[in-house]
Amino acid sequence: MMRIIEDYSKLLRRLAFLVYDILAIAFSMYMALITRFEFTMKNVEKGLGKSLNSYLFINIAVTLVIFFAFRLYSSLWQYASIQELVSVVLACGISALLQIAGMVMLEIHMPRSYYVIYFFYITMMIALSRFSYRGLRIIRNNLHGDFSKTVIPTMVIGAGDSASYLIKDIKGSRLIKNRVKCVIDANPKKIGSSILGVPIVGNDTRIPWAAEKYKIQEIFIAIPNLPPSRRRAILEICKNTGCRLRILPSMAQIINEKVKVSALRDVEIEDLLGRDQVKVNIEELIGYIKDRVVMVTGGGGSIGSELCRQIAAHGPKQLIIFDIYENSTYSIQLELRKKYPELNLATLIGSVRNVNRVNSIFEEYRPEIVFHAAAHKHVPLMEDSPNEAIKNNVFGTYNVAKAAATYGTQKMVLISTDKAVNPTNIMGASKRICEMVIQSMERKYPETSYVAVRFGNVLGSNGSVIPLFKKQIAEGGPVTVTDRNIIRYFMTIPEAVSLVLQAGAYAKGGEIFVLDMGEPVKIDDLARNLIKLSGYEPEIDIPIVYTGLRPGEKLYEECLKAEEGLEKTDNNLIFIGKPLEFDEKKFYEALNELHTAAEKETGDMRHMVQAIVPSYTIKEDGK
Repeated sequence: MMRIIEDYSKLLRRLAFLVYDILAIAFSMYMALITRFEFTMKNVEKGLGKSLNSYLFINIAVTLVIFFAFRLYSSLWQYASIQELVSVVLACGISALLQIAGMVMLEIHMPRSYYVIYFFYITMMIALSRFSYRGLRIIRNNLHGDFSKTVIPTMVIGAGDSASYLIKDIKGSRLIKNRVKCVIDANPKKIGSSILGVPIVGNDTRIPWAAEKYKIQEIFIAIPNLPPSRRRAILEICKNTGCRLRILPSMAQIINEKVKVSALRDVEIEDLLGRDQVKVNIEELIGYIKDRVVMVTGGGGSIGSELCRQIAAHGPKQLIIFDIYENSTYSIQLELRKKYPELNLATLIGSVRNVNRVNSIFEEYRPEIVFHAAAHKHVPLMEDSPNEAIKNNVFGTYNVAKAAATYGTQKMVLISTDKAVNPTNIMGASKRICEMVIQSMERKYPETSYVAVRFGNVLGSNGSVIPLFKKQIAEGGPVTVTDRNIIRYFMTIPEAVSLVLQAGAYAKGGEIFVLDMGEPVKIDDLARNLIKLSGYEPEIDIPIVYTGLRPGEKLYEECLKAEEGLEKTDNNLIFIGKPLEFDEKKFYEALNELHTAAEKETGDMRHMVQAIVPSYTIKEDGK
């Protein structure tokens, strides 16, 4: 029923335009003639009126055909813009030209100035009918907003094309409650002028003043492709205004003509990080991934799924996703099939702990490159289940590494963590053993290049602190922080994956690649910044509760053991740690004992791990 009503309404609207246009064409013709003779009928040359009458219906028919050709009856005039105005001008111009041609062919004499005046009148009449609808709509929305208690005073940062489209979208929609009160721009030539009637009041330093003067509640940053340093500087100022912040994505994701409020995203904590994204050599990545069979274990997880996305974009011969969690694996499968329909994709369910399953996959698919991202990573949970950490992380890695050697894999890249350095929890210690497995496999099976990639906490990954903080803020708090002084190194998921892929390109065998992650970040500062970015005041609107360090957790993480040293690569943010020497015979003997003990659910797993990883410190509150 609603569809029928909408179609009927659309038909009536088009008929109304059609009737109006017929009257406008006739009016323009006669007014052009009268205007030519100074608005005095007695001055009109004899016979001209009769000539005009004879051509009236021909001109109406021809002009309506032109209007239909230029889609003047199917455009959404409530969103009319310059493009629609150009269509109107062109259609009316062609109408005037064809009228000249028609009258000449029919030997109808009219003053030359008549045609110019006719073009002026018809253009004005048609444009008035189309754009008055949009103008009245904007006036109505503004009046409604000015008198509405739900209106949201808004500041826009940036006075370029994107800001113009954004403000136009806000003014043209009755559903959008935002009302742009002021604009901020760094260009001194623009300050003091206005954009679509909104004043440009100053540069970035005037943001706090403008927010207070205009009682701003939301700030829209309308500068796509904003350099990270400038974005951080703006956000540092904005976060103390108490306003909710939203930002446009990059121009790679949007087209100017489609800049709308719906395109804005909430400002993320990543926008405040003190380091630019890691840059990788795309040619190197394509060189070793293209036309290769690539396998990603843990391919449904946060890191694994991003690995799959970036690998799929570089033309592999086949991509194999292997994971035990079917829901997340199914999601990445659907995503990749939609985006890369030509991709040769195999999606397999199974556990890296299952030796037979791992070997059967390697035997059938013969992966040339393997990225091993399957692991238990949640520190407190692994403290409660240490045997599971060893079974999955250590022996899952061993199973994959051994299969890689057996079935001719060229490269295997292990995803490791900074928690493997001087570990204080079983998860970090298990990953350190994984690194030792990789290093020993490299010596034992030189035909396969084994490397590890070590990085810090990943923003937005499953189980990370940022999604937890966001959930707590959405629920009104409190936000829980373990300790005021706890610090962590952070990187985004794309950064982590870029490092992993670059490591694969650099890999010669046995290396532990480490990212220079910049300055560490205090978790307390992260929590407070995220609260501010959400438009709240820490401790006033959203309380912060300090819960104390969890089992196995330490105040700070280290990126690299001092005795490992550092070696530069071509990427100045990526380094290679020199591997530690250890007795491989004793290591594998201890590994066999560890496997037996884990399967028997020993209660002494931590001390057995400590015998293999002497730098592992068992905390007194560990179980």
